[in-house]
Amino acid sequence: MLYVGDDWAEDHHDVEIQDQTGRRLSKARLPEGLAGVARLHELIAEQVGGELEPERVLIGIETDRGPWVQALVAAGYRVYPINPRQVARYRERHANAGAKATPGMRTPWPTWCAPTATSCARWPGTARPRPR
Repeated sequence: MLYVGDDWAEDHHDVEIQDQTGRRLSKARLPEGLAGVARLHELIAEQVGGELEPERVLIGIETDRGPWVQALVAAGYRVYPINPRQVARYRERHANAGAKATPGMRTPWPTWCAPTATSCARWPGTARPRPR
């Protein structure tokens, strides 16, 4: 299982790929558009190393619409739009005093989504990850 956090901006995406333990496997700033989506597919494929099972890639992103999200869904990834305010509130509750980018506060998105699972929006046709 791979977890991808996608910090969306109008002209780029900051993505981080993590494994099931929350260990960072890859991090990149990708341009908006076809070139960025293609590079994201490459980054994911590099981590898988073999046959890619798209349903084993969970992507948390700050929007639920647009060509980027449509491309992710079309590729078969499980896409979860995450409200950025939920993330900010989670950090406030679970972090020591510090800025957004506090070192050591690298929490994989499924972890901070779990406490608010009832309010985490989902892209139609995607399933919520099962608790382990």
